[in-house]
Parts: sequence; structure tokens; C-alpha cells
Amino acid sequence: MTSTLFFMTMNSKRVFLKKSLLSGLGVFGSFSIFGKEKKDNEQAQIRKELADAWTKSEKYSLEIIEQMPDELFGFEYTSEAMTYAEQWRHCAVFTFMQLCGRLKLPNPYEKAKPKVDLNKAETTVEVKKMYAFVQQAIQAIPLEKFEEKTDFGGEIPIWRLFYAMENHIIHHRGQCIVYLRLKGIEPKGYFGW
Repeated sequence: MTSTLFFMTMNSKRVFLKKSLLSGLGVFGSFSIFGKEKKDNEQAQIRKELADAWTKSEKYSLEIIEQMPDELFGFEYTSEAMTYAEQWRHCAVFTFMQLCGRLKLPNPYEKAKPKVDLNKAETTVEVKKMYAFVQQAIQAIPLEKFEEKTDFGGEIPIWRLFYAMENHIIHHRGQCIVYLRLKGIEPKGYFGW
């Protein structure tokens, strides 16, 4: 490499050194500052992707909630199943419990959970509260916290916990879609990611 630098013009040397240093492969070796910048960028991207995914999830969940008539929020297809409203209530309570417990945040349901027999308006309020909380948590936690590990059926990074919670909601939203069909209501199509 020294012989290469010897035969380069001064301007070429500056360009070569600048590109080498910026790529982290320079003649002086890799600098941790470039690795930290890359890590910060990756974590910021995770934050953005999580926020986008949860925004889409909220939009679709509220569409599915809106489709069920208020008088059918107590509908359950068997006596062992949760009612339509309970499916959504469970999503909110479980999401708060998991995220608050693992991120060491105050849980608004710690002392009093919402009643079981919610109507349409009350269900909508609880679901919106859950999504607002998740978005707030995504924006508020320090970037490096996304990489911390938590136990959730095995060790996973915190960013995956957010996806696990969204997966849980997808499961129950899917059940709610079946409830709609059982009542002869054609659910709106999925919005995608």
C-alpha cells in the first residue's frame, strides 16, 4: 500500500485516504467511530420500521373493530371462547403487561384492568390507547436498548419483542376476522406492510 501511495498525486492521495477512512478499511485501520455510526443508523432504522409496522397494524385493527356492529361485541362462537370485545381487550392488557414489565415502564393496567364486557366505543378507546403507548415506547427508549436481550421463550433482543407483540395482535385480529365472517360480515382486505 505504501508504494501505491508513493506514486499517487497529492490530490489522489487525499481522495484515496478519505474513501479508505470512510469505508473503515483505511490505511490506519478501522475506527470505532464508524462502527458506532453504523450501529446507530441500524438502530434508528429499526425504530422507524417498528413505528411503521405498528402504524399499519393500528389502521387495520381499527378497521376490523369498526366493521363489527356494537350489539355484537359480546358475541362468542362457543362458551369457551372470548367475546369479540374480549379478544381486543386481551391484546391491550397483554401488550401493556409484556412491554411495561420488560422495559421497566409504568403499566396503566397494573391496578385496574378494563372491564371485560366492553362496547364498541370502549374497545376502540382501549385499542387506540395500546397503540399510542407502543408508539411512544418505540420513540422514547434509547436506541441501544433495542439490542438488549430479554427472555421471551428464549433470549431475544427488545426489537424482536415488539414484533412478538404485533404477532400476538395479528393472531387475535385473525380470530376477530373469523367472528366477522360468522356474522356474515365480509372483512376488509389486509393493508399489507
